[in-house]
Parts: sequence; C-alpha cells; structure tokens
Amino acid sequence: MARHFLQFTDFTREEYEHLFARSRVLKERLRRGEVYQPLVGKTLAMIFEKSSTRTRVSFEAGMNQLGGHAMFLASKDTQLGRGEPIEDVARVIGRMCDIVMLRTYEQTIADTFAAYSQAPVINGLTNEYHPCQTLADIFTFIEQRGSIEGRTVAWVGDSNNISRTWLQAARIFDFKLRLACPKGYEMKVLDGIDYGSAHFEQTHDPREAVEGADIVATDVCVSMGYERESLQRRVDFLAYKVSADLMKLASKDAVFMHCLPAHRGEEVDPEVLDGPQSIVWDEAENRMHTQKALIEFLLLGKVVE
Repeated sequence: MARHFLQFTDFTREEYEHLFARSRVLKERLRRGEVYQPLVGKTLAMIFEKSSTRTRVSFEAGMNQLGGHAMFLASKDTQLGRGEPIEDVARVIGRMCDIVMLRTYEQTIADTFAAYSQAPVINGLTNEYHPCQTLADIFTFIEQRGSIEGRTVAWVGDSNNISRTWLQAARIFDFKLRLACPKGYEMKVLDGIDYGSAHFEQTHDPREAVEGADIVATDVCVSMGYERESLQRRVDFLAYKVSADLMKLASKDAVFMHCLPAHRGEEVDPEVLDGPQSIVWDEAENRMHTQKALIEFLLLGKVVE
C-alpha cells in the first residue's frame, strides 16, 4: 500500500530526522557535481489546480536530478478541470505514474485522490496545509541554527495553511508557535492543541509574539483563493507588517522566513526581506533538496549510504 505525505502529521520525528539527513547528503552531492540517479524510468505527475513558481521548479528540477521524469499537468490539461470525478483521475494517474504531487484547493481533494491512487501522493499545497514548505523551513533552520526543539516560532499575519502546518510541526519537534493575527483571523483548526499549551499561543499583538522568538515568519495577507477579500485584508493587516523595529524584539540570533512570493512594503519591509537575518533564499532553495529526499523516501524507503 502506498505511503502518502498529505499533512505534516503523516510522518514521525524519526522519519523527519532521516529526511533531513538525506536532504543534507543530496544537497552536498549536487554541489559537488556528483550524479545520483536512483529513479531512472520513474515518473512524477505534477497536478496543478493552483499555479506556483517554486513548487513546479523545485519538484521538476529535483525529479530530473534523481534521474526520473516530471510531468506537468495544469487543471485545464486534465479531465479534473472538466468535471471528471477525482476518484477516477486518481485511479488512472496512480497506475500510469510512480508518484504524484497535487497542488489544489480543499484538503479533501488531496485526501480523496490519495485514497484511490496506487502511487504515493504528495500534498504540494491545499487551503488547509502546506507540509512541503514547513519541511524545507525546519530543515533550513536546523542547517543554520541547530535543533529547533525548545525554540519559539513567531508567525505574524494570516493564520493560513503554512501557520497551521507549523502548528502540526510544533508537537512533533517540541517547539512553540506564537501566532499574531488581527481579530477575526484567528486559527480555527487547532489539530488537538489547546490555547495556552506548551506548543501554541495566540495573540493580536505582533510585538508580544515576536518578543524573544528564534524565528519570525510571515506570508502574504492575500493568499490564493482570497482575492475577493484583498482590499479588506490589506486594511486589516496593516499593523502586522514585519519591520526592522519588530525584528529587534526577537532574539539576537533570530532569522526571518517567508515562503515567497513576497510583497515588499506590504507584509514585510525590504530591509528585513533582503537583510542579514533573512534566510528566505536558502529556504526557497531547500524546497528542492527536501522534496528530493521526500520522493526518494516514498519510492525507495530509507536509503542509508
């Protein structure tokens, strides 16, 4: 039976430690110019109902580096866009391809696709979760600052799919997520974590969230699917921009993260995004390395070299 990666809670901490170790190995090999192609003859189907630069490039480049082939399928290119049942599309693609990455809307679409697919399915983003992003984010922090256990992550802005995935990760890696958002935008899905627990705090004050934090992270205030609310959201999130002054409240060694694309001057000031505490470009690059490790794990199991 195929193993899927649909939410961050799908893997154990031990399995994540393996993925991080493999990510380091694969990254170092690539930088040394070594060819490692264990997936010759394998095909990754990439189904995009939501567009993306980083998701497509990281998965396509990564699969090619592993010796496999990545097939891009936009919604208009498949019968999904014409009303064919998800179950039927999953049955067909899951028989023709070795692994599937699905970037879509509701989490139920990814869950249903995985239930009917013979091939492993990776959640490349849904409205509710973005596990591939958090996988890369945690690897990037560990790479640059060491263990994330016992640390504090301050999320400033919308309680969206990424902050929700950070919350899932907090339980697994034993760190705290502090979420600062405007009234009316609070986290609705808590995945079993109560307010005020060891892993989660919520506030309407960004300064309170950032105080002493090891990571300060944010995202655009108008995510895909919320364009109709763009004007109101921009007004509501005015006080939640990550500025240089706000970053000064974080720990001395704190880093800034953003999943990109970023709107300079809107959710983050340019001097923060392009400043010395920003690790967003490493974070973006590491999407490819961690996803290569993920694909390897789902297709080949624990590779030990």
